[in-house]
Amino acid sequence: MSLQSLFVSSSARVFRLGAFATLCLAMLAGCSTLGNNAQPQEPKPDLSELAHQAAQQMVANNPDLTRYSPMIAATFVSIDNLTQSSTFGRISSEIMASALAQQGMQVREVKMRDSMFIEESVGELILSRQVQRLSSQHNARSILMGTYAQGQDALYVSARVVRAGDAMVLGSADFQLPLDNNMRSLLEAQGGW
Repeated sequence: MSLQSLFVSSSARVFRLGAFATLCLAMLAGCSTLGNNAQPQEPKPDLSELAHQAAQQMVANNPDLTRYSPMIAATFVSIDNLTQSSTFGRISSEIMASALAQQGMQVREVKMRDSMFIEESVGELILSRQVQRLSSQHNARSILMGTYAQGQDALYVSARVVRAGDAMVLGSADFQLPLDNNMRSLLEAQGGW
């Protein structure tokens, strides 16, 4: 065997060995990702983020909404019992009013006034028969109202701004939140979850 043929034969073996090694490494890399196909999940939006998106949607759908200022905010209530709320209902109303204020709505703070009765465990509930009386007491042109419903895995929220004079809906938005332990603790005040 000549030196040249020995060199070619050795080079071919080295090439085959290199190709085999590359193939093995590629297979190992493929096997390591088989059980790890899950893409990193983005965090789900929280109540504050969803309320701000809802406020933006309300104003985008009715750019004249801010003309109905000042607005007062009512505590969001359980759809199953409009006289019942929870920590979730109170904080939802606060966050939504703040989000609407950032969109240009003038929001009147009613907790600073003595003329509106605030029940400690419920908050500023506004039922339809009270809308005109309360809006005139606070010189409000609109009222933020909302309801929520608890499902098995999600909490559904419906928010709307109504005209004080005739309760006509000026803007509305709906969103849902995952019913995790945090949401359950905010709902406990309504008598269980």
